[in-house]
Amino acid sequence: MPTEQLSERSEGARRLENVVIRFAGDSGDGMQLTGDRFGAQAAALGNDVATLPNYPAEIRAPAGTVAGVSSYQLHIADHDIRTPGDQPDVLIAMNPAALKANVAELRPGGVIILDTDAFTVLGLEKAGYDVDPLTDGSLDAFQVHAINLTGFAAAAVADHNLKRKDAARTKNMFALGLVSWMFSQQIEDTIAYLHKRFASKPDVQAANVSALRAGWIYGETTEAFANVYEVKPAPLPAGTYRHMKGNKAVAYGLVAAAHQAGMPLFLGAYPITPASEILHELAALVSNDVRSFQAEDEIAAIGAAIGGSYAGMLGVTVTSGPGMALKAEALGLAVIMELPLVIVNVQRGGPSTGLPTKTEQSDLLQALYGRHGEAPMPVIAVRSAADGFDAAMEAARIALAYRTPVILLSDAYIANGSEPWRVPEVEELPFIGIDLATEPNGVDADGNPIFLPYARDPVTLARPLAIPGTPGLTHRIGGLEKADLTGAVSYDPDNHDFMIRTRQSKIDGIDVPPLEVDDPSGPPGSGADVLVIGWGSTWGPIGEACRQVRAEGMKVAQAHLRHIVPLPANLASVLSEYHTVLVPEMNLGQLAGHLRRETLIDTVGYNQTRGMPFWTAELASVITRVIQGIDEDASGAAGTKPVGDVGARLAAMSEAGAAKPAAHAGTATASQHDATREAGR
Repeated sequence: MPTEQLSERSEGARRLENVVIRFAGDSGDGMQLTGDRFGAQAAALGNDVATLPNYPAEIRAPAGTVAGVSSYQLHIADHDIRTPGDQPDVLIAMNPAALKANVAELRPGGVIILDTDAFTVLGLEKAGYDVDPLTDGSLDAFQVHAINLTGFAAAAVADHNLKRKDAARTKNMFALGLVSWMFSQQIEDTIAYLHKRFASKPDVQAANVSALRAGWIYGETTEAFANVYEVKPAPLPAGTYRHMKGNKAVAYGLVAAAHQAGMPLFLGAYPITPASEILHELAALVSNDVRSFQAEDEIAAIGAAIGGSYAGMLGVTVTSGPGMALKAEALGLAVIMELPLVIVNVQRGGPSTGLPTKTEQSDLLQALYGRHGEAPMPVIAVRSAADGFDAAMEAARIALAYRTPVILLSDAYIANGSEPWRVPEVEELPFIGIDLATEPNGVDADGNPIFLPYARDPVTLARPLAIPGTPGLTHRIGGLEKADLTGAVSYDPDNHDFMIRTRQSKIDGIDVPPLEVDDPSGPPGSGADVLVIGWGSTWGPIGEACRQVRAEGMKVAQAHLRHIVPLPANLASVLSEYHTVLVPEMNLGQLAGHLRRETLIDTVGYNQTRGMPFWTAELASVITRVIQGIDEDASGAAGTKPVGDVGARLAAMSEAGAAKPAAHAGTATASQHDATREAGR
C-alpha cells in the first residue's frame, strides 16, 4: 500500500485496498493475543487476512531487550492475498526494543504508534539506544504518534481492583482498541472473546474490556490522527468462514478424515514446538471420537500411534524435525508392517534445537530418505494455513487406501499463521473408508480357509487389514521381513527382493493429480519462458511475486507441488517446456536436487534460511532478473541459450551488488548463492 495514503486527509473513512500492520512488544505484552484478535475482527468483516506471528524461543526472554521482542504482523485486504506482507505500513511499538527491532522494516512514510511510558532512560539503555529516537530525528521519515498507552490503560481500569502491574498489562487491549478504531473495525467480537477467556476472573475480564473500549474512545476523541481508514470486504466465495490457524486446520482435517473413514482417531504425541498445538487441539476433541495420548518421548508416541493403527483406528503422530529423527526406526516398522499412519512434521529451523519458533523447509530430505533400508513413504506438503485441512484429509486418504505411513510436512510459518477458511459441508467431503478383513481370503495346502495378510489389491497393492482378535484371522506382525502372502518370517533372498520392490511399486503407483500450471499468457510451451515451482509455504510468496511481475508486463508461470512422493506423472513433461525453472526454497536446494534426480532436468535455485518467509518483493526481483537474463540471451544470438548462462549472469549481477530490499541487504549475498549456480540442461 502506498504509505502516502495514510497521511492524506479526507472526509469520512479513507478507503484502502490493503494495509500491513505489525504489533510489537515484550514477550509478556500480549502481542500474539492482540494480533490474533485484530485478525479475527478483520476476518469477521469479510477482509482477506494473512498473518505472521514472530516470537522468541525463550519462555520469558529478558524484558526490554531486542532479544525479547515478540511481534505479530497482519495483512488485511479487500482482495485475495497470499502473504502477511513484506514491510508493515503501521507499527505499534510497546517499548524502545520493539521499535529498534522493527523500525528498519517499516515503509518510509509509515505510521508508528509507540508507548511513551516505556521510553525511560533504563528502557532506552536496555534496547541499546544511546540517544532517544523520539528526539534525535531518526524517525522523521515516519508519522509518529507518541502516546502513553500504559498510562491511559491504567487510568481506564482504575476502578477494577487490580494491582498496578496487572493494570499496566491491559495496555495491549488499549492499543487494540485504538487501532481497531483507526481501521473502522468493530470490537464486539473481541469483547465476547474476553468475556469467555476470563470468565473465571471477573476483575481481569472487566478491566480488559474497559481498556479496549478506552482505546477506541481515545481514537475517536483525539485529533492526533489524520484519518480513519477502511478496508472493504474481499469477494470471497460464498460460505461460512472461520479465522483459522495452520495447526488447528491440520487437527480439524485429521478429525474430519477419521470421521469420513468411519473409524476413531488415535493420536500419540510428545510436546514439541511448533507442533504442540495440534496435540492440544486434538486432546480437546474427545467428543469427536478422538483418543489422544501424551507419551513420555517421541519413540513411545509413534509406537502408540502404530498400535492404534493396528487396532483399527486412524493412527497419527505429530512432531518437528528433532522428533522425526527419533521416530526414524519406528517409521521403518510402519513401512514393513504396511499400516496406515499419518506423521505430521511441523518444520522449524535446524539442525539440533536450532530455531524452535522460526520457520524453515529443511526437513524435506529427511522426509524422503531419513530411514533405514529401502523404506519408501508418500510425502505431502501443506501450502497455507487454511490448506492444512485439505492436506491432512489427503494424507489420511492415501494412508488408508494404500496401507502406508504418510509424512505431512508443514512449517512454523504455516502452523502459527492464520487466514480465512471456508467451513466445508460434511456432504462435500470425500468418503475415504476402507473395508477391514472379516473372513479368510485364501486356503492352505489342505484346502482349509486361512487369512493371507499380504495378499494384495491388484490395483493399489494394498494389503488387507484385520483388527486383532477377529476370529479366524490370526496372523504374524512385526519388523522382520514378511513372506509374500502369508506374512511369515522370511529370510529368503528372492522374497526379500520381491517385497522391497512391491512396497516401492505401491508407493510409485499412488494416484495423485497432475501438476497444474498457472500462466495467464498460455499453456506450457506457448506462454512464459520461466516457470517458478515451489512446495509448502513458499506458495504464498511465489504467487504474490508472480502477480507482481505480471503486473509489470512480463510473463511468468507458476506451479506448486503438494505431492512430493510420488511426484505428479506429468512433472517432467511440464518442466521440459520451459527455458528456465526457478525453485525458491527455505533451505539450500533440497527440492531442486529431488527434481534433478527424478526428472533429469536442471533448475535454478533461490535459497534462504533466515527463519522467516520470503518477501514478495525479493522473489519478484529474482524472477525479473531471470526473465531479463533470458531476453538478453535471446537477443544476442539465434536460438535459446542454456539455463546455465542465466545462472552465470545472475552470479555476475550478485557480485556487482544487485539491488535487494533494504531490510535484507545484509544477507543478500548468502541468500543468492544458490540462485547463481550453473544449471544448463
